[in-house]
Formats: sequence, C-alpha cells, structure tokens
Amino acid sequence: MVKLRLSAMMFAQYFAWGVWLVPLSTYMSKGLHFDTIIGTTFGLIGIATILSTLFIGMVADRFIAAEKLLGILSLGAGAALFWVTTIHQSPSLFLIGCLVHFLFYASTIPLATAIAFNAIDDIGQEFPAIRVWGTIGWIVAGLLVGIISGAAETALPMMMAATVYIALGLYAFTLPNTPPRARHKVVSVAAIFGLDVIFRHKEASFWVFIVCTLALMVPKSFYDTYANAFFADKDLHMTIFGARLEATGIQTAGQIFETFFLISLPFLLARLGIKRVLVIGMGAWAVRFVLFGFGYHGGTAIMPMLLLGIIIHGICYDFLIVSGQIYVDRKFDIASRARAQSFLTLITQGIGIVVGSNIAGLVYGLHTDPAGGHDWRAIWLVPAAIALVTMVVFALAFREKLAAAPVTEEGAAAPAQA
Repeated sequence: MVKLRLSAMMFAQYFAWGVWLVPLSTYMSKGLHFDTIIGTTFGLIGIATILSTLFIGMVADRFIAAEKLLGILSLGAGAALFWVTTIHQSPSLFLIGCLVHFLFYASTIPLATAIAFNAIDDIGQEFPAIRVWGTIGWIVAGLLVGIISGAAETALPMMMAATVYIALGLYAFTLPNTPPRARHKVVSVAAIFGLDVIFRHKEASFWVFIVCTLALMVPKSFYDTYANAFFADKDLHMTIFGARLEATGIQTAGQIFETFFLISLPFLLARLGIKRVLVIGMGAWAVRFVLFGFGYHGGTAIMPMLLLGIIIHGICYDFLIVSGQIYVDRKFDIASRARAQSFLTLITQGIGIVVGSNIAGLVYGLHTDPAGGHDWRAIWLVPAAIALVTMVVFALAFREKLAAAPVTEEGAAAPAQA
C-alpha cells in the first residue's frame, strides 16, 4: 500500500499545481485585468524556488521530518491561495499573496520526492511508476478546467487547488516517516546551491551548456506565462463527444505526448549523443513559437498549427531539461552529483525563471495596445529568435567529449572507467 499512498501524494500535489497555474495568465488578463503584472507574478516562482532550496538545505534536512513539513507547508499553500481568490482590486496585494503561496509550495516538491525515495527500496525501478501519477494529476486538472466553460477566466481553478492543498496537507501527516537527512551536518549556502563543486569544472563546453540552458529559460518562460492567455484570446477549443474542450484542457496534450518522448529519450541519447539531442530540444522551442506566431487568423486559431506547437512540448522540455540533467550527472562523480544538480535547478527553475518571466512581461507589455489587444505574432517571434540564436551558438561552440572523466569534489578528473 505504500506505493499507492505515495502515488496519491504525487497526484494531489501536481493536480493542485496544474489546475490553477496553467490558466493563471488568462484569469489575470480577462478576469482581473492585471495584464501588467503577469510576467512579474510568474517570476516570483523563481524567487520562491531559490529561497525554498535554502530552506530545505538549512532547516528541513536538519530539524524536522519531511512528511510533517510537507503537511504544514501544504496547509499554508492552500490557505494562501484561498486568500488570493479574494483579491480583485490591488495588483500589489495580488503579487504578495502569490509570493506567499509560492514560498509555501516550492519546498513541497523536493520534500515529496524525499518521502518517496525514503519509502521505497529500488528508486530506479519503483519511483517512475509513482512519479507518473503527478503527470496524470496535471493532465486531469487541465481537462477538468478545460471542460468547464469559462472557468479559466475565474477564480474557480484557484479554489479547487486550495481545497486540494488543504486535503494534501492533512493527508501528508499519515505518510511514512522520513527523518531529517542531514542532522548534525555542517552545511553552507555555497554547498546547498552546488557552487562549491560547480566552479571547479574547467571544461569550456560545460559552461557553453550552462549559458545556453540559461538563455533557453527565457523562451520557456514565455510559454509558461502567456500560452494559456494566447490560446484563450484566439478561442482555441475543440469538441469531443459533443463536449466543448477549452484551451486549458487542450494544453494537456503536451503532457500526454511528453510521456512518449520521455520513453524514447534513452534510445535517442544512445544513438544521437547528448549534443544532437540538446540541439533538437533547443530548435523545437523556435519551431513552437513560429507555429504560435503564425497559427491564427485575426481572433481565430488555426488548430493544426497550435496543436502541433502544444504536442511538441515533450521535445522542448525533455530534450533540453531532462537531457541536461543527464549531462550534468555524467560530468561529476557520485559524491558531487546532487550539488551539481542543485546548481542546474538554480539556473533553470530559479534565476532562469526570474529573468525569463520578467523579459516575457516586458515584451508582452510593449506589444499590448491601450485597448487591451495584443500583437501576438510580434510577442512569439521574440522567444523564437532567442531559441534559434541559442541553438546555433550551442551547435557551433559545444564539443561533446565521449566518456569524459567526471569531476570529483576536489575538482580533479576522476579516473576514467573502462
């Protein structure tokens, strides 16, 4: 029953996250008329991620059981989101409310992973079957919002999420005991973010990868922040078995197809190599935004083009982010890998989201007229150009070293393995 209980935890966590975050830009634009702070709001996720990493490393891993902290933080996330649903007039107060929620929620992701890892015997064999329920939760959330006409423009998704957060908070106290992992250990801020090992890496191509990955977080932020608002603006919908499915539901096609791309990733890495897979991932972002930029006539969506742009989400995300995680894992010895991954998270989910969301907000604002209309073609061609240039720079500057020796904690190359 342990795996079933952990699967329920993952389902609830990602359902609650996806049910309100995906349509958030539509609600802010059409429901609240807070267009000017959409980019800033999504950028707060990056700030919360950075602060949560510090919190987990300095407090959670040393003083309190993970399942108890997950319960407390989930209850806080739910309460904060209920508060946000009551804010209709003040953009500044809305930002504060979202930041409070993000600060509670961001720490729950690594905590849930830690609980699952501690409760199962074979992580490699058992965890994927547990984690996939998070993806299923995200898909169900999107479909649910998508079949409720006009829900994305209201606070209903937030209320649904807040309710599930409260339920998850209570449920978390029943999960398997997961004691602090770093009790009595001395830790530093540099070690928590992986800076103590990452800057010992001298290979130029590794830093080309880091810089290009950071640059690609700008296009990613454009999608996360404004895609749903764009689809709603162009009335993206389809009819399935007589029921109308709106944009939030259609976007789940990205997660559905992502599972197939993720399964194919090990095969492609073995056949094509890490460089080609990363180049494909970077190029897919450019293709996606070109499809969005030309995928409509006036206020009407061109379904095949926009649907294709949604479906290639797995190539955009997995071929870049997941492949990047695998690449970093290979570059460091076993004692340094966790900290190296912390640095990659800092770049992708922290700094990258803060910078990317605010750039996206600036571009969005520059192409919004006083009447509230948007030049979506101009908006989407900006991230398309960034992705294309980044792909070309990476393709020319990155040199893949086959079977390179990983960097150790001392900064030296470990002996090559036969």
